[in-house]
Amino acid sequence: MRKFNVAVVGATGAVGEELFRIMEEFDFPVNELLPLASAKSAGTKIEFKGKEHKVVELTEKVFEERDIDIAFFSAGGSVSAKFAHFAAESGAVVIDNTSHFRMELDIPLVVPECNPEDINLWQKRGIIANPNCSTIQMVQILKPLDDAYGINRVDVSTYQAASGAGKEGMEELVYQLQKFFEFKLDECEPKIFAHQLAFNVIPHIDVFLDNDYTKEEMKMVNETQKILHKKMEVSATCVRVPVLRSHSEAITIHFDKDIDAAAAREILRKAPSIVVIDEPSEKKYPMPSISSDTNETYVGRIRKDTYRNNVLHLWCSADQIRVGAATNAVRIAQKWIELQD
Repeated sequence: MRKFNVAVVGATGAVGEELFRIMEEFDFPVNELLPLASAKSAGTKIEFKGKEHKVVELTEKVFEERDIDIAFFSAGGSVSAKFAHFAAESGAVVIDNTSHFRMELDIPLVVPECNPEDINLWQKRGIIANPNCSTIQMVQILKPLDDAYGINRVDVSTYQAASGAGKEGMEELVYQLQKFFEFKLDECEPKIFAHQLAFNVIPHIDVFLDNDYTKEEMKMVNETQKILHKKMEVSATCVRVPVLRSHSEAITIHFDKDIDAAAAREILRKAPSIVVIDEPSEKKYPMPSISSDTNETYVGRIRKDTYRNNVLHLWCSADQIRVGAATNAVRIAQKWIELQD
C-alpha cells in the first residue's frame, strides 16, 4: 500500500492536534510527517504513532524543500491565503480547514458523504476546501433526505460549543467557570467571545452583515447550497453556548412532498457517518456528552410537523473539532487517495 508524505499546518492548534489523533485512529498511510506552525511554536514536539516529531516553522520555501503529497491547513484564513498556493505549486493537494477558499468557484467544497465527486476538481487549483463546522453535520443529514424526498427549505438554529473558537475559546470558558466558583466572575472580561459565555448563551457568532445575519449564519446558507448543488432556501441563527465540545442543531426541513418520520428515521440509520438515537420516551436523544470525541453525527427528536405533512423537525449533535473539522479533512484525504488509484 502506498504511503504519503503529510504536512499539517497549524500543528499545535486544536484542530491540528486532532488531525494527528484521527490519522492514527484511521491508520492513515503516512510515510513522513511534517508538523508546521509559526516561529513561536517551532521546536515544540508532537507525538504520532509513538514517535516524537519536531514542529518546523512554516515558511514560503518549506514545501519546495520537502516532498509533500498532502498538506492539511488549519492555522487560520490569513495563513492559508499566504501559504496554501506554495504547497499546491509544489505538487501537494491542499485540504484547507479555513473559510478562505470555500466559496471560490474553482475550488471544491467537500463533505465526502455528500459530494465526493467534487474532489476530482482539486487539480484546478490544487486545493480542496473543508466546510464550516456547523455546515458539515447539517449537510450529512440533509443529503440522504434530499435524495429521497427533495428539500426546498431548511431553518436551523445552532447551539455551538466554545471549541468553535479554538483552544482559546475553550480556555476562556473554563477560566470563567473557575472564577464563578471563586465568586469572582465579575472580574472576567471576555476576550474571545462578545460577552461572558459561562452560564450564558450568545446569539452572535462572527461579525454581523448588512442583512442582519452574521457571517457564520451566511456561511451555512452559501456552503449548503454549494455542497448539495442546489439553491434550496436556508436560514440560520447561530448561537454560542457554554459547552466545551460538540455543536448541536435544531433543524426544520421543508420537503417537496409529504414525509413520514419513521421512513426518515430509517433513511438516516442507513446514511454514512450518522447515528440515530431517537427514543424520547426513554430519554434517549443526541447530546454533546455523547457526541464529543467521536467521528459521527448523532440525530434524534425526529418528528413530523403537527400542521404540515411535508415538514420534519430534528435535533443533531456532533463534535466540532472532529466531525466539523479534522475528521472531515482526513476523510477528504482518504477519498482523494481512492480517486488517485
